[in-house]
Amino acid sequence: MDFEILKRVLAALEARGVRYAIIGAVAMNLHGLARSTEDLDIFVEPEAGNIDRLKLALHDAIDDPDIDDIAAADLLGEYPAVQYVPPEGAFHLDILTRLGDAFGFSELETERVPYEDLLVTAVTPRMLYRMKRGTVRPKDAADAAAIRQRFRIDE
Repeated sequence: MDFEILKRVLAALEARGVRYAIIGAVAMNLHGLARSTEDLDIFVEPEAGNIDRLKLALHDAIDDPDIDDIAAADLLGEYPAVQYVPPEGAFHLDILTRLGDAFGFSELETERVPYEDLLVTAVTPRMLYRMKRGTVRPKDAADAAAIRQRFRIDE
Protein backbone atom coordinates (compact mmCIF):
# COMPACT_ATOMS: atom_id res chain seq x y z
CA MET A 1 0.00 0.00 0.00
CA ASP A 2 1.32 3.41 -0.94
CA PHE A 3 0.34 5.40 2.16
CA GLU A 4 1.30 8.72 0.56
CA ILE A 5 -1.27 8.22 -2.20
CA LEU A 6 -3.81 6.89 0.32
CA LYS A 7 -3.51 10.06 2.39
CA ARG A 8 -3.70 12.32 -0.68
CA VAL A 9 -6.84 10.52 -1.89
CA LEU A 10 -8.55 10.68 1.51
CA ALA A 11 -7.65 14.37 1.95
CA ALA A 12 -9.00 15.13 -1.53
CA LEU A 13 -12.26 13.24 -0.87
CA GLU A 14 -12.72 15.33 2.26
CA ALA A 15 -11.80 18.62 0.56
CA ARG A 16 -14.22 18.00 -2.32
CA GLY A 17 -17.09 16.97 -0.02
CA VAL A 18 -17.45 13.50 -1.52
CA ARG A 19 -19.98 11.38 0.33
CA TYR A 20 -18.10 8.11 0.85
CA ALA A 21 -17.44 5.37 3.39
CA ILE A 22 -14.23 3.36 3.73
CA ILE A 23 -14.79 -0.40 3.91
CA GLY A 24 -12.48 -3.41 3.82
CA ALA A 25 -8.99 -3.73 5.28
CA VAL A 26 -8.34 0.02 5.49
CA ALA A 27 -11.47 0.34 7.64
CA MET A 28 -10.17 -2.48 9.83
CA ASN A 29 -6.88 -0.62 10.26
CA LEU A 30 -8.69 2.62 11.10
CA HIS A 31 -10.49 0.74 13.87
CA GLY A 32 -7.23 -0.62 15.27
CA LEU A 33 -7.08 -4.08 13.71
CA ALA A 34 -3.89 -4.47 11.69
CA ARG A 35 -4.46 -6.05 8.30
CA SER A 36 -2.27 -5.70 5.22
CA THR A 37 -3.85 -4.60 1.97
CA GLU A 38 -2.97 -3.20 -1.42
CA ASP A 39 -6.16 -1.27 -2.03
CA LEU A 40 -8.63 1.22 -0.67
CA ASP A 41 -12.24 0.04 -0.86
CA ILE A 42 -14.86 2.76 -0.70
CA PHE A 43 -18.58 3.05 -1.09
CA VAL A 44 -19.76 6.30 -2.64
CA GLU A 45 -23.22 7.75 -2.62
CA PRO A 46 -24.81 6.79 -5.96
CA GLU A 47 -25.59 10.27 -7.21
CA ALA A 48 -24.11 11.80 -10.38
CA GLY A 49 -22.95 14.99 -8.65
CA ASN A 50 -21.18 12.99 -5.96
CA ILE A 51 -19.42 10.87 -8.58
CA ASP A 52 -18.33 14.07 -10.33
CA ARG A 53 -16.85 15.29 -7.01
CA LEU A 54 -15.13 11.89 -6.62
CA LYS A 55 -13.45 12.31 -10.00
CA LEU A 56 -12.35 15.85 -9.15
CA ALA A 57 -10.91 14.59 -5.86
CA LEU A 58 -9.00 11.84 -7.64
CA HIS A 59 -7.62 14.40 -10.12
CA ASP A 60 -6.52 16.53 -7.14
CA ALA A 61 -4.64 13.56 -5.66
CA ILE A 62 -3.31 11.77 -8.75
CA ASP A 63 -2.12 13.12 -12.10
CA ASP A 64 -3.87 10.71 -14.47
CA PRO A 65 -6.21 11.53 -17.36
CA ASP A 66 -7.65 7.99 -17.15
CA ILE A 67 -9.65 9.14 -14.10
CA ASP A 68 -12.06 10.63 -16.64
CA ASP A 69 -12.90 7.07 -17.72
CA ILE A 70 -14.69 6.51 -14.41
CA ALA A 71 -18.29 6.91 -15.53
CA ALA A 72 -21.29 7.70 -13.40
CA ALA A 73 -23.26 5.37 -15.67
CA ASP A 74 -21.02 2.47 -14.55
CA LEU A 75 -21.39 3.23 -10.86
CA LEU A 76 -25.12 3.77 -11.21
CA GLY A 77 -25.69 0.75 -13.47
CA GLU A 78 -26.28 -2.95 -13.09
CA TYR A 79 -22.71 -3.72 -11.91
CA PRO A 80 -21.97 -0.74 -9.66
CA ALA A 81 -18.25 -1.21 -9.07
CA VAL A 82 -15.15 0.25 -10.68
CA GLN A 83 -11.51 -0.52 -9.99
CA TYR A 84 -9.15 2.39 -10.57
CA VAL A 85 -5.40 1.72 -10.77
CA PRO A 86 -3.12 4.78 -10.87
CA PRO A 87 -0.27 4.72 -13.38
CA GLU A 88 2.40 4.14 -10.71
CA GLY A 89 2.68 2.98 -7.14
CA ALA A 90 1.45 0.06 -5.10
CA PHE A 91 -2.13 1.20 -4.71
CA HIS A 92 -5.52 0.76 -6.30
CA LEU A 93 -9.02 1.89 -5.48
CA ASP A 94 -12.18 -0.19 -5.57
CA ILE A 95 -15.20 2.11 -5.83
CA LEU A 96 -18.71 0.75 -5.18
CA THR A 97 -22.18 2.17 -4.86
CA ARG A 98 -23.71 -1.11 -3.66
CA LEU A 99 -22.82 -4.74 -3.04
CA GLY A 100 -25.47 -6.68 -4.89
CA ASP A 101 -28.73 -6.61 -3.00
CA ALA A 102 -26.99 -6.94 0.36
CA PHE A 103 -25.67 -3.43 0.99
CA GLY A 104 -26.30 -0.02 -0.49
CA PHE A 105 -24.75 3.29 0.49
CA SER A 106 -27.85 4.46 2.36
CA GLU A 107 -27.82 1.35 4.60
CA LEU A 108 -24.23 1.76 5.78
CA GLU A 109 -23.56 2.59 9.42
CA THR A 110 -20.64 5.02 9.43
CA GLU A 111 -18.58 7.10 11.79
CA ARG A 112 -15.84 9.69 11.55
CA VAL A 113 -12.45 8.31 12.55
CA PRO A 114 -8.98 9.85 12.65
CA TYR A 115 -6.33 9.06 10.08
CA GLU A 116 -3.17 10.99 10.82
CA ASP A 117 -4.28 14.65 10.74
CA LEU A 118 -7.56 13.93 8.90
CA LEU A 119 -11.02 12.85 9.97
CA VAL A 120 -12.41 10.35 7.48
CA THR A 121 -15.63 8.38 7.13
CA ALA A 122 -15.51 4.63 7.66
CA VAL A 123 -18.12 1.99 8.30
CA THR A 124 -18.51 1.09 11.96
CA PRO A 125 -16.95 -2.14 13.27
CA ARG A 126 -20.45 -3.66 13.56
CA MET A 127 -21.18 -2.78 9.90
CA LEU A 128 -17.82 -4.13 8.79
CA TYR A 129 -18.58 -7.37 10.63
CA ARG A 130 -21.96 -7.63 8.90
CA MET A 131 -20.31 -7.06 5.52
CA LYS A 132 -17.62 -9.72 6.05
CA ARG A 133 -19.35 -12.45 8.05
CA GLY A 134 -21.28 -14.15 5.26
CA THR A 135 -18.80 -14.06 2.41
CA VAL A 136 -16.99 -17.09 1.00
CA ARG A 137 -13.43 -15.75 1.12
CA PRO A 138 -11.43 -17.26 4.00
CA LYS A 139 -9.74 -13.94 4.79
CA ASP A 140 -13.17 -12.29 5.19
CA ALA A 141 -14.18 -15.02 7.65
CA ALA A 142 -10.96 -14.41 9.59
CA ASP A 143 -11.58 -10.65 9.49
CA ALA A 144 -15.15 -11.14 10.75
CA ALA A 145 -13.93 -13.32 13.62
CA ALA A 146 -11.29 -10.74 14.61
CA ILE A 147 -13.81 -7.89 14.47
CA ARG A 148 -16.37 -9.86 16.46
CA GLN A 149 -13.83 -10.69 19.18
CA ARG A 150 -12.24 -7.23 19.40
CA PHE A 151 -15.52 -5.32 19.51
CA ARG A 152 -17.53 -7.98 21.39
CA ILE A 153 -20.19 -8.13 18.71
CA ASP A 154 -23.10 -10.43 19.47
CA GLU A 155 -25.04 -12.02 16.64
